[in-house]
Amino acid sequence: MTPTPRCDGELLRESAAGSRSSFEELVRRHQGAVWALVRRVTPSDALAEEALQEAFVAAYRGAASWTGSGSVRSWLLTLARHAAYRHVRRRSGEPPRFEELEELGAAAGWGDPVDLDELIDRMRDRDLVRRALGSLDPSDREILVLRDLLGHSGPETAEALGLELNAMKSRLHRARLRLAAAVRKERRHA
Repeated sequence: MTPTPRCDGELLRESAAGSRSSFEELVRRHQGAVWALVRRVTPSDALAEEALQEAFVAAYRGAASWTGSGSVRSWLLTLARHAAYRHVRRRSGEPPRFEELEELGAAAGWGDPVDLDELIDRMRDRDLVRRALGSLDPSDREILVLRDLLGHSGPETAEALGLELNAMKSRLHRARLRLAAAVRKERRHA
């Protein structure tokens, strides 16, 4: 008979009590999602690896501080997000630029005649989308990764980012507009 897999909360509580194997299981379960987030927020594999390690070290050290509210995955992604941003800030020191919604909409093609087939083809071009995503600010990449690439729900994404749901929706909308504008720009330069 196969043993029933333990839930993340149980693994984290066992980790807090000193169980290295429980923590290793938790890392195995979530390292893919954590890596996807930190890699898209940071500009290089090396910085992403540092942020990944830092996030899991923080999780191990802070396992006892997890309150049980929210999911362990969201808690881990929050730690990873903070670690990634620390690495990005150390590297750049520049705050993201704020753009008016109308400016974002115009760059994304609001008001332009839309050829739906062409738009779908552009979004299917993985290299084009990858380049466009890479040109975005890390905060835009992280929300797009969580919501659109990893498929987290709105509330899960908001929790992982430490935002209210409405703030997350607004930020996601702006990030999607910036991505659409970046795709248009990449397409013109291709």
